[in-house]
Amino acid sequence: MPGPFIHNIDPVIGQIGGMYLWWYGFSYTLGFLLLFHWVRSVREFLDMDVRQVYDLSIAASAGVLIGGRLVEVVFYEWAYYGAHPWHIFAIWIGGMSTHGILLGGTIGLWLFCRQHQKSFLAVADELVIPAALIMGLGRLGNFIDGQIVGSITDVWWSVKFPDVDDFRHPVVLYDGFKNLLLIPVLILLRYLQPPRGVILGAFLIGYGFLRIFIDFFREYRSELFGLPPGQEFNIGMTLVGVSLIIWAYRSRHAGVRPLTLSAISDSYELDVRKATRFKRLIFRVILVAPLVIPSDWTQDVPQRYGDRHEGMSHSRLYPEIHAITEP
Repeated sequence: MPGPFIHNIDPVIGQIGGMYLWWYGFSYTLGFLLLFHWVRSVREFLDMDVRQVYDLSIAASAGVLIGGRLVEVVFYEWAYYGAHPWHIFAIWIGGMSTHGILLGGTIGLWLFCRQHQKSFLAVADELVIPAALIMGLGRLGNFIDGQIVGSITDVWWSVKFPDVDDFRHPVVLYDGFKNLLLIPVLILLRYLQPPRGVILGAFLIGYGFLRIFIDFFREYRSELFGLPPGQEFNIGMTLVGVSLIIWAYRSRHAGVRPLTLSAISDSYELDVRKATRFKRLIFRVILVAPLVIPSDWTQDVPQRYGDRHEGMSHSRLYPEIHAITEP
């Protein structure tokens, strides 16, 4: 039987102009690109033109980045950022929250629906499938970077992560596989054409409820209201998901048509030139920006990764953090 395993994966893809590109950040870029193609393929169900496809992709992706950062800053690392507020916007020194990603993406979606007078539930039911994929890819990026460790264990699949003692549960893989396994369930629900809002509710329950158990294997360094900070979000998501499904079946709003191969094929015949150059440029910037985001708590990034990638210097890469953390 294989294992236990030693984690020795280089977290860095490469370097451009003194800035490091990370596998974790690449997971966002890939996820946003897949989100765009999914929205483009189902736009006919949502009565969208290509400009609105770009608008939705920009709003959801920007919401993910902003929400993920702000929740990390406020709920997880305020002790650090309260003392160094000028680092809040420095995404290249680390710090993103998965619950913030969901919250920010939801707000971005709501703003889009409000601006274009679309049904929030109808669009959300479509977006939870690529959302589950994005969350799954993000967790794989976390694992490649060797961060977010679980509790100490002696199971055969345990992993010795860099910079921590003993072998640990690869809890980030548990969460990533959970997110990816949600995709076929959500696709099946979509074919069954449930009332509008049921697919979104199922996603919230699948993500939040299952993560309650997964997070018991995670080693947190902070608490909120006596619990690890993620658990409040998990419980809240589960309750919202259950309430939404009950409301949806009572209200009986019509669901979407089942997805067909012909619909996907027709959707890919879009004339992307109809989209304005400005919107295309903004989306390309959003695709590139996450590449510089590492996976870890902010103050840990320079001191942890400095020994894991050849040529990476703690003081040279993050001189402002080096000055703060240097004893």
